[in-house]
Amino acid sequence: MKAKMPNLNPIIRLLESEDIPHMAEAFERLGWNKPASQYERYYMEQISNLRDVYAAFIENTFAGYLTICWSSPYPPFRAAKIPEIVDFNVLPQFRRQGIGTALMDKAESEIAKISSVAGIGVGMDPDYGAAQRLYALRGYVPDGRGLHYKDLPIRYGDTIVVDDSLALYLTKKLR
Repeated sequence: MKAKMPNLNPIIRLLESEDIPHMAEAFERLGWNKPASQYERYYMEQISNLRDVYAAFIENTFAGYLTICWSSPYPPFRAAKIPEIVDFNVLPQFRRQGIGTALMDKAESEIAKISSVAGIGVGMDPDYGAAQRLYALRGYVPDGRGLHYKDLPIRYGDTIVVDDSLALYLTKKLR
């Protein structure tokens, strides 16, 4: 059985432009397609109050992030004015150390200031297994609309591709 690492008390703060190269480099080392341009767009959306980006640091080292879309790209959340936690990543070497929990705590705290409900989508392939468990343990439940691909509903009999665009959407009552 793998022992849980001690909580490292991450620093969680809003994205700053100086963080972008470090974030992009960290994901490039992993072979993940998360270029600097993605974070530059997120930063501009943050300045425009469309999205908040919370980054986690351990001893000044980037460890992970998540974003909150204040107007969700998922139509049912957008219609109900449910902010959505989107693009949640903790670097592998920092997992199981309380960083994801700290990021989620911060996101839920910020969302609770304007909404009684938080939304999140989770991928359906095994790479998302840890996230699926985390969200269930935190009290997120399916929104009852079934699977979606690129934010569009999957209908019975549809043939779909299983990739990062296949998601089940979940909600949590915050207050």
